[in-house]
Amino acid sequence: MNPAPLLAVEGLVKHYRLPRERLLEPGPLVHALQGVDFTLAAGRSLGVVGESGSGKSTLARLVMALEAPSAGRVLLDGEALHALAPAALRRARAQLQMVFQDPYGSLDPRRSVLHTVSEPLRVLHGASAAEQRARAAEVLDAVGLGTAALARYPHEFSGGQRQRIAIARALITRPKLIVADEPVSALDVSVQAQVLNLMQELQQRLGLALLFISHDLAVVDLVCDEVIVLYRGRVVEQGAPAALFRQAAHPYTRALMDAVPRLGGGRRARRVPEPLPAADAARALSQGCAFAPRCAWVQPRCIAERPTLLPLVTTEPARPPAQRASAHLAACHHASMVAALGAEPGDDGTIAHNR
Repeated sequence: MNPAPLLAVEGLVKHYRLPRERLLEPGPLVHALQGVDFTLAAGRSLGVVGESGSGKSTLARLVMALEAPSAGRVLLDGEALHALAPAALRRARAQLQMVFQDPYGSLDPRRSVLHTVSEPLRVLHGASAAEQRARAAEVLDAVGLGTAALARYPHEFSGGQRQRIAIARALITRPKLIVADEPVSALDVSVQAQVLNLMQELQQRLGLALLFISHDLAVVDLVCDEVIVLYRGRVVEQGAPAALFRQAAHPYTRALMDAVPRLGGGRRARRVPEPLPAADAARALSQGCAFAPRCAWVQPRCIAERPTLLPLVTTEPARPPAQRASAHLAACHHASMVAALGAEPGDDGTIAHNR
């Protein structure tokens, strides 16, 4: 029997009301998340990928209980975070911390490293000055900076060192879950590798669960045990990186992979789909597949019927039971064809093999 997950997201929906465009009419709704479901076990890592506007950062804010969902629940250790009283939510916050994208903007330049790193202890636990200093020294050692950094200020450090300070701040409450929102995208490539290796080492040593949000597929492939792909606030594909990135079953996932720059090239150009008529595109967005207006495999069924997330046969290498990820899932009416190795859309919308 599998243990209860550390983090469970159930039917998460988030709508934002924009400013009104006409005096007597309400502003339009933006559907940032539309029924997101996933679980994350203790000590495991889940990657969230998608283009800008897909709902990744909104998901992070809802998981951290920084915003309330329009519908659905976020459960940490079985407790619904958004249903907790303020005092109970404050106590729960010690179990989940966040690492932000910008190591320059996430640290107060007027505060010393000691003050910055120990602030969660002071706010959440009311720790004494001696305990704050001891714990701050402990986590700075863990991220490879040492106690000499305590009296210094953020401007005295490089970008990679500042992100190490941000990771130390996240670790000081000894959380069970860390949400990392694009934690290395603002860093140089060589520094990215150092920070990613550090996060993996800390995760293994401390048994942390990691929700890793990124647009960089190579980084997610390296760090994560499982991946979900978001498009317009919906999960369109989910699975282990070994299956998902090497035999993508959703056209959107394949489009993300094709957007990654590669040396050499040599692949034939993909067919650019004809734009759908405006009425069909609007119908697809409202009741069909939201990706249909951009999809080379679009069929009438895609416009009329929204696909559900269903399991596929996967070619994931065999692993011990404790290391197996969940099944490869995709929300696509033609996923089995799209997942075929080397498959390309033909001029008539059918699949033609490329090799």
